[in-house]
Amino acid sequence: MPKLQDKRILVTGASKGLGAVVAPALAEQGARLVLAARTRDRLEAVRHACRFPERHLSISLNLLDMEELHTGVQRAQEFLGGIDVVLHSAGGGLGFREPLLASKEFLQLFTLNLGAVAEINRLVVPEMKTRRSGNLVHVGSIASSEGVGSVGYNTVKAGLAAYVRTLGRELAAFDVVATGILPGGFSAPGNAMERLKENNPEAYRKFVEERLPRKVMGQAREIIPILLVLCSEDASMMGGCMVPIDAAEGKAYSL
Repeated sequence: MPKLQDKRILVTGASKGLGAVVAPALAEQGARLVLAARTRDRLEAVRHACRFPERHLSISLNLLDMEELHTGVQRAQEFLGGIDVVLHSAGGGLGFREPLLASKEFLQLFTLNLGAVAEINRLVVPEMKTRRSGNLVHVGSIASSEGVGSVGYNTVKAGLAAYVRTLGRELAAFDVVATGILPGGFSAPGNAMERLKENNPEAYRKFVEERLPRKVMGQAREIIPILLVLCSEDASMMGGCMVPIDAAEGKAYSL
């Protein structure tokens, strides 16, 4: 099993979606967690779903606000006594479907999916480099390498993949592992696929039938095993790698 006992882990986007599913799995492996997202009530529900909830902390945090972000990371460091792992599961398209996005909208997408990620990493990596250990795990998308989403979403997720690849090379000499996943369509509480299923059942049916070779929507629990590995010391050779996990949905050969 991955070595996660007493690992100090910051999870962003923890109130719903993949973050809400992976948090209890990390706690079950003995990790101590700080759960960050905007909605306090949902965060608390996730915290109480974790084993030994008193070992974990919820922080209400808007990743588009850099002042809040800095305060939240500082609170996480103080509560945990340092951070061993950051799992960046926050992200999304913010509902922006227009191909010709205004610069303000592009900036919001960039800040949520990459800018906040880079800023959190900037704050936690110096300590990781000093002690020569740490894991930065990023949740990308199949859209990082294929034009399957909106213009804005595809662009920022492609940027995230390039960031991880390059950062992984820079940090490898310090034994800090920057890595992540490129999931295809999957269902998790409150995520995009769950919303599509609820709001447009016909579009959801077509997606499953036409895009997914298994003809079955993936489930967040299927992604958990690879995330547990990437959060652990077993990911030592994964620096710079974004691992596809899309049940053969993707058609690209490489990034």
